[in-house]
Amino acid sequence: MGFINGLFNVGGRRELAGPLATVVKAYAAAAGLWVLWETTFARIDALAATAVFLCLMLPPSFILVRASSSASATRVPWYDWILVAVSLATAGYFVSMTEVIATRISLFLPLTTVQTIASLSIVLLALEITRRTVGVFLMLIVVAFTAYNLFGHLITGPLGHGYISLNHFLDVNVFTGDGLFGVPVRVAATYVFLFVTFGTFLEKAGGGEFFFRVAAAIAGRSHGGPAKIAVISSALFGTMSGSPTSDVVTTGAITIPMMKRLNYSPRLASAVEVAASTGGSILPPVMGSAAFIMAEYTGISYITIVIASIIPAILYYACIMMQVHLRSENLALQGLGREEVPPLYKTLREGWVYILPLIVLVVALVQGYSPTLVAVFATASVVVASWFRPGHRLGPAGIYDGLAATTIRMLGVTGACAAAGLVIGGITMTGLAMKFSYITFALAGDSMAMGLVLSAVVTILLGLGMPTPSAYVLAAVLIGPTLVNEFQIPLLNAHLFLMYFAVLSAMTPPVAVAAYAAAAISDANPIGIALSACKLSLAAFVLPFAFVYAPSILNPAFELNTVVQITTVCLGTVFLAIGAEGFLRRRMRGHERVLMIAGGLLMFTPSYIVSALGIVAAAAAVAMISVRGPRESRLSA
Repeated sequence: MGFINGLFNVGGRRELAGPLATVVKAYAAAAGLWVLWETTFARIDALAATAVFLCLMLPPSFILVRASSSASATRVPWYDWILVAVSLATAGYFVSMTEVIATRISLFLPLTTVQTIASLSIVLLALEITRRTVGVFLMLIVVAFTAYNLFGHLITGPLGHGYISLNHFLDVNVFTGDGLFGVPVRVAATYVFLFVTFGTFLEKAGGGEFFFRVAAAIAGRSHGGPAKIAVISSALFGTMSGSPTSDVVTTGAITIPMMKRLNYSPRLASAVEVAASTGGSILPPVMGSAAFIMAEYTGISYITIVIASIIPAILYYACIMMQVHLRSENLALQGLGREEVPPLYKTLREGWVYILPLIVLVVALVQGYSPTLVAVFATASVVVASWFRPGHRLGPAGIYDGLAATTIRMLGVTGACAAAGLVIGGITMTGLAMKFSYITFALAGDSMAMGLVLSAVVTILLGLGMPTPSAYVLAAVLIGPTLVNEFQIPLLNAHLFLMYFAVLSAMTPPVAVAAYAAAAISDANPIGIALSACKLSLAAFVLPFAFVYAPSILNPAFELNTVVQITTVCLGTVFLAIGAEGFLRRRMRGHERVLMIAGGLLMFTPSYIVSALGIVAAAAAVAMISVRGPRESRLSA
């Protein structure tokens, strides 16, 4: 366990004070302002703009993120200053050479000595910041792909490839849109940065507190009220942050201690928070950065992805809410007292202005504006709305703080996206995606079901210890072609399938990054938290298969087949939730749970006959429980 932890340990944030803190904050705010200008008003070549963004993010990364957990938390050591100096020098080169980067013909013009040094420097700097912000594991994956690029010509058989020199590797990865400055970092520099700005501004304007109070007013007094508050508030915050780990840290700092105070075990309290926070990355209207990368990578419009994700997201959270309710009834966990629950009317009357930015966001999406403009409009509406809330108004100082906070929050995401870009560049050069596709298809044969199971397992394995964007990118590049080309699954359905499992990897043991974040708050075992979170989200691991076998849930319409498919998937989710908890007004016996879970799984098949058998199995389980109940009551009496 210690070895595994070491692979995913990160350096941690350094707390600065004095003039250095002031300078870094000013730099971060200026970088955030540049991103806003570049994405809305400027007309800079996309490759050059992406290169400038990454260069701007590197210097503060080495100041604010420690090299290891044992490094000084307040003082910047000499070796970090060297990395800062190299970062600034490299940034100066790429910023001054934006026109050359935009017009240079890669692999036709040889790299100069200065270009070789600059490109090698930025690759090594990106690897180091990946190690600090995400962990050694992701860095080792990138190093492994790099080694395959440079030495794969020594491998015989189908996995071998032609000779690739170091200059060839650097040319493709640095001076084209297929590598370090490719889709992941470009998305981080545009959509993700702007939506993180929106979430940061909304949080600083008091929106996070408002949504928490709304959740408390809606569900606080019911069975398992504190856990339901955690589910609702984490969902609302998660769709803005798009990061399961940051969601756990932000909302979990309030909800986990609250649940523990009301006799929830540390493990259960953390599991509820982890399961709810993980789903934020798939909850419209914002979703997470992986959704933006999916839109950019596949060419599918972002609004199409958002609409397709509505019903699955509802089912995801309905499953968690149902299991939380059943678990609370089983354990006799009560809700909050009347005095602890804020009145809903009063909460809405005082904080209704926080709903306006979400309305602006949804309307702008529906009207067909680009995600960039949608985020800008929503952020501007947050600033305007804050003027109606004394004590939370965002004036020049608040906007300055918000821009600086956004840039600092983006450091880890940028490191992960840079690593993903290097992997994509390596895969593109070697044709590894097609080879991986061939191997997967050979193992699955003609069975689409086996192919989907293999794809799900591989995606989760790729995502262990990695941020969702990196996990999705790897899965999309390696597995996506198999699902689309070999099994003829529509592009949207295939990539949503992969994105869901990339998201779920954040809470899947043995390396569940969201669970480790929750463990730091609750002082519970992270593996136990991850296992409990997976149990609370059991239906979520089956739901993506419906994207293929019941595709109407992604494109709902008023047609008989669509209504039947959505109904069967909803019933399957309910049956799985009940079976996972093993409680329906009373504790279920083993064979009753098996029947209920089997009935739920059968509801996800495309056959009406099989679905009918699923209903029969679930109904048999309910009948057994109902017949057994009165008889057990008489025996007890």
